Amino acid sequence: MRTTQQFSVTLPLEMAAQVRAKVASGEYASESEVIRDGLRALQARDKAMEAWLRHDVAPAFDALAATPARARSASEVRAALADEHARTTGKPR
Repeated sequence: MRTTQQFSVTLPLEMAAQVRAKVASGEYASESEVIRDGLRALQARDKAMEAWLRHDVAPAFDALAATPARARSASEVRAALADEHARTTGKPR
């Protein structure tokens, strides 16, 4: 049974030139390898985003929903960041 599928892909000229340059440099053996590597990078990014949402964002949202008094306004966050920046750099606010 076949484990691959052939696609026809249309790319903007700049992207097509990048693909050809990768092959011409010897970094990749074929245009297909360049595209496969790009898709692997996209899969890794999607996996990392999903993990961040699941492990960081969702628990923070749940904690805030459980205790709304913990919320800070944008101006409070900016002030805290400015204070931290001033403290770590020694530059006045």
